[in-house]
Parts: sequence; C-alpha cells; structure tokens
Amino acid sequence: MKQTALVIMAAGIGSRFGKGIKQLAKVGPSGEIIMDYSIHDALDAGFNKVVFIIRKDIEEEFKQVIGNRIEKITQVEYVYQDIQDLPEGFTCPKERTKPWGTGHAVLAAKKVINEPFVVINADDYYGKEAFVKIHEYLVEDREKTDKMDICMAGFILENTLSDNGGVTRGICALDEQKNLIGITETYNIQKTENGPAAVEEETGEKTALDEKTLVSMNMWGLTPEFLEVLESGFRKFLSETKPEELKKEYLLPTVVDNMIKEGTAQVAVLKTHDTWFGVTYQEDKEKVMESFKELVRKGIYKEQLFS
Repeated sequence: MKQTALVIMAAGIGSRFGKGIKQLAKVGPSGEIIMDYSIHDALDAGFNKVVFIIRKDIEEEFKQVIGNRIEKITQVEYVYQDIQDLPEGFTCPKERTKPWGTGHAVLAAKKVINEPFVVINADDYYGKEAFVKIHEYLVEDREKTDKMDICMAGFILENTLSDNGGVTRGICALDEQKNLIGITETYNIQKTENGPAAVEEETGEKTALDEKTLVSMNMWGLTPEFLEVLESGFRKFLSETKPEELKKEYLLPTVVDNMIKEGTAQVAVLKTHDTWFGVTYQEDKEKVMESFKELVRKGIYKEQLFS
C-alpha cells in the first residue's frame, strides 16, 4: 500500500481549550469533535499517517484532547506553525501578530512529508466521498508531464451554506476536462428565498449564485514536490511584502492559482456530493450535532466512532 498522509491545519485553534473554542466543540454522540470524523474518514479511505499542524503553546492540551487517542490507531506527527519561523534572511516585523497563512502552515510540515497528502482545515466536516476520491487520485499511476498533477475536492455550493449567517467560499471555474482554471474568493454568501447569493454588507445588494456551482473548502490533494514550490513561493512572498502589510497572508489557493496561470500545475476538481458541516457560528453547533446523530442513525458512523 502506498504511503499517504492526512495533514490537518490546527494551528488556528485557541490557546484556551473548552467552552468557546469552535474546533474542539463536542459534536458527536459520544463526545467526538469534528476532527475525529475527518481522521476516521481519511483512514477508511486509505490514508495511513496523520500530521497535525499546531502551535507549541497548545501542544500539551491538544494531545490530551485528541492527539494521544489518534496515536493509538495510526502514525502521528506534530509540526508547529510559528510566526517567527521564516527562511534565512527574513525576520518577522515586531508589530505583526497575525499568522502568515495556510501556505506557511503547510510549509511547516515539509520536514515530515515524503508522500502524497491531503490537507484540510481542523474545523470542517468534509464527508467520506472527498477523502476516497482524493486518495484514489493521489495513488493512481499517471504519466509524468511538465505540469504538476494535484487535485482538490469540489463541493456543491448549496451543500456548504450556514443557516445562521454568511460564509466565504472559493467559487471554482473549470475547463471542459473538469480541471481548475481559477478560484474567486466570494464573501458573505447567504441563503435567500431565491437561492444562494453574495450579499454586499454595506448596501445589502445581492449577487445571485448558482447553487450547483462547485466551491473550494480548502481540501487539497498535493505532493511532496508541491512543498518545494511552496517554499520558494514563500520567499518571494516575503520579499514582496512591505513591513506595514501586517495582515498580508500566504494562502494555499493563491499559490495554486499562480501555478495554474504559470502553466506549471494541473488541478483536477473532484466533485463531492457530501454536505459540509462546520461551526462557523455558535448557533450552528446544534444543527451539526443533529446532523451527526442522523449519520449515526443511517449507519454511516458508529455511535462510538472508533470502537
């Protein structure tokens, strides 16, 4: 069996675990958190290693909440995203407090990844289908070309909305072969009586969106070679970032988008029909808990997930 890894971006978790930390809200019938389901589905799909991207200051508590349990069922690695962890020749501005973004987070895992991998957010439920499709893509033998073959899960927009407010989604443009042409970050997408719409916060103006359009939920199927591009790209990003740009981020979708425009990557968009769950708003938690209960009732998951 080919080695493949699940990489979970969890460095954004708050330093005070428990009440109010959305990534660690207990949503399963036996106290599972969303990350448990992602790990379960990834292992079922064939991934055989888990890499947690965390911060040093939450390591002990993180291991108590989830890490120690997962270490008993699969290989686990911990890597640390640190705002001060920059390439030689660069220093972090003293005034900067914001992390450098998802590209920097994944780069922290470079030293422990030698296999194809899927990267996900810690606080999103993606469903089983996406993990299966991405794993199949990553282990498939294909002819080498001058373009890097990577992939992403494409979720149907109507399956990714919240009942409790607007969400940000990356709207995907595809070519005839279902490869990604580009992603448009679209803000404050809400459910309306006429279907999903991007709502301008100041004016209330609505731009209707196709409910069947595919969106990115930051679930990427990548290769070790991608990390080399990520590393060189981060140096370029830092060299072009002005000291006063304290909130500028190095983001995975931007890196991928640049590779597509440069003709160095081909990104297959793998459509998934599963419904996304996430606790974007505190009010979402109750619905998410009910959704997991329903999945247990349907036999998709056991009541005690890893039993």
